[in-house]
Formats: sequence, structure tokens, C-alpha cells
Amino acid sequence: MREFLKRFFPKSLWVYHANCGACNGCDIEVLDVLTPYYDAERFGIKLVGSPRHADVLLVCGPATRQVAPALRRLYDAVPAPKLVFAIGNCAVGGGIWFDSYSLVGGVDKVVPVDYFIPGCPPRPEAILYGVAVALGLAPKKVAPVELRAPA
Repeated sequence: MREFLKRFFPKSLWVYHANCGACNGCDIEVLDVLTPYYDAERFGIKLVGSPRHADVLLVCGPATRQVAPALRRLYDAVPAPKLVFAIGNCAVGGGIWFDSYSLVGGVDKVVPVDYFIPGCPPRPEAILYGVAVALGLAPKKVAPVELRAPA
């Protein structure tokens, strides 16, 4: 994956921000990352107004049944190669509404997600760290753990 990122996204990431039914907490943190205080542009991260200009789709909120078809169309509108970041617990797995009748689940139930950034809401530092790990600018601190039933 690292070679893929270096080859197709060598300098900058243009991101498009989408809300799929979030409480707006994650949206505020994403917008906070893009302010001069955190200066995401030093990594080449720039917010764009059209998915057709984007390299990355930042998705906040759980995938609701009403928004799922629009999210799929939005994903298809982003030109390949593309990355998808699920921002916040709701986007990762549905959050506290995971078993609600109006939800499909996390964003990965509708579109393929490349990176998950958990938190309710995730701090701007965590969002920047997740993007930096994706770009290969920071080392990964945790490794996946496989749980097995006792034999």
C-alpha cells in the first residue's frame, strides 16, 4: 500500500468531506484540522468543493439507509485512484446507533474504506496522525491483533 501511495499521491492529497448522518462533532474536528492552527496544508492536504477533483473521500457519520445510495454515487464520482477515510466511531462501525433500524452500519458497508480513524469525535491530532500514517510520514504505533478461541 505504501508503494501505491508514493506512486499515485507523491505530493498532495485533495480531499472531499462528506457527512452521512453524523451529529456534526466529527465534521467540526475535520474542519478544525483544515484551519491554520493545525495547518494540514503542510502535508499537502487541501479541501476541494467537488468530488471530481478529489483524491480522498473523508466520510463522517454512519451510513444511513437514506444516504447510502448517494454515498455510493459520491464514491463513484471520485476519480481513480482514490482513498476513503472513515472518520469517527459512527463511520467506523455505526457508533451508538449501530443496531438502529435506519442504519446500514459503518461506511464500509456501502463503500470500501482504506483507513479508519476512530474516536467520538476524534481529536484533530488523531486525524492528522491517521493521514500521516497513510502517507507514510509517521510510523504506525499499533499492530492488528488476531483473537482466537481457546483450543
